[in-house]
Amino acid sequence: MSIHIIIDGYNLIRQSKTFGHLDRQSMQMGREALVNILAAYRKIKSHKITVIFDGTHAPYLSPAQDRIRGIAVKFSRNGESADSVIKHLARRERQKALVVSSDREIVNSAASYGAATIGAEEFENKITMAVEMDGFTVEEDDQEGWKLTTKKKGPRRRLPKRKRRNKIKIKKL
Repeated sequence: MSIHIIIDGYNLIRQSKTFGHLDRQSMQMGREALVNILAAYRKIKSHKITVIFDGTHAPYLSPAQDRIRGIAVKFSRNGESADSVIKHLARRERQKALVVSSDREIVNSAASYGAATIGAEEFENKITMAVEMDGFTVEEDDQEGWKLTTKKKGPRRRLPKRKRRNKIKIKKL
């Protein structure tokens, strides 16, 4: 079963250290950097990827939908929020969808439709690691390495079915 990754574009950009820095310079630079890394990730893993942005910040005379280097980029229409577009896609795709957002309302709505969810920061870490291992480099100001810990995880217990499915989809990233 193939995964359709649905990304809350501005949420991911603003939660990110790398993209957030570019976004503060220019919103267009932030969007382009995100699409570039997603395109590099798509070459490694051939998942269907859709990025949704709020249409109020869309470039002048840009189409509502576009395909850039294999990544579907959508801007919400006037009077419509990107959140509602993401919820609609999650409802349509159901268990095939993996929604990337740190917005609780979107996460809860997507989970209620059976879609898997992942936080923006965790998703960025996963794609950055995959892309860097493949040879594409992402510039990052401060990198944190692995930290030694003695914290025990405790006894194993089985997660609920929904969380196990969510975990399986996230492992496919």
